[in-house]
Amino acid sequence: MKQMRAHYLAISSALTSLCLLSGCAKHMTTMVPTPPPPQAPTVSLTATPGSIQQGQSAELSWHAENATDASITGLGAVSFTGSRSITPPTSTTYTLVAKGPGGTRETSARVTVNVASATSRSELSDQELLSRNVKDVFFDYDQYSIRNDQSQQVDSDAQFLMQHPELKVVIEGHCDERGSEDYNLALGDSRANTVKQALVSRGVKPDQISVISYGKEKPFCTKEDEQCWQQNRRDHFVSR
Repeated sequence: MKQMRAHYLAISSALTSLCLLSGCAKHMTTMVPTPPPPQAPTVSLTATPGSIQQGQSAELSWHAENATDASITGLGAVSFTGSRSITPPTSTTYTLVAKGPGGTRETSARVTVNVASATSRSELSDQELLSRNVKDVFFDYDQYSIRNDQSQQVDSDAQFLMQHPELKVVIEGHCDERGSEDYNLALGDSRANTVKQALVSRGVKPDQISVISYGKEKPFCTKEDEQCWQQNRRDHFVSR
């Protein structure tokens, strides 16, 4: 009987030790955290200017992150950040494609190529040539800084004037009818000089451009409402 009791005690002690060891092993198990999923690529692509005359150049600039390779249609494989001068013969859409562990992303930028008119230069007066190719720049009320939506127009005007250095132009500064005559003359002068400086910064020769302010003296529209007033807040180009 004593031997059997001792036998049972030995078995019980062994089982207890086994459970304790098993519990310790579970307690000491290290949990390995699950790695986060890879991030999808981010991409950006711009063309400056977005509209050019045939034969002129534009600048493509791009940036890609979280990618293992990047390519642009028409250019092939490219670095993740860069820029390149392009001279497309016709209007072209460029697409940046970036691939990485997190997937594929793409974005596009279009360059519009304006084909020269069939009419020869000798058949057009300087003013006709300006009117066809150099467009007015518009301003917000009581402001003379170039609006974001007008910046591309300034780019296009500059490109054309650089291609025709023989053209001498006058930038006329105009305002709507609100405010005193003296105030609007000063505001119109600031608007004309702002656009002149912007054109010169883009490569147009300073002696190709002169400025004058008409303030509110020569409105393009005579109705007394905002739709009309915003047409009068402009810089207008004429030949000299």
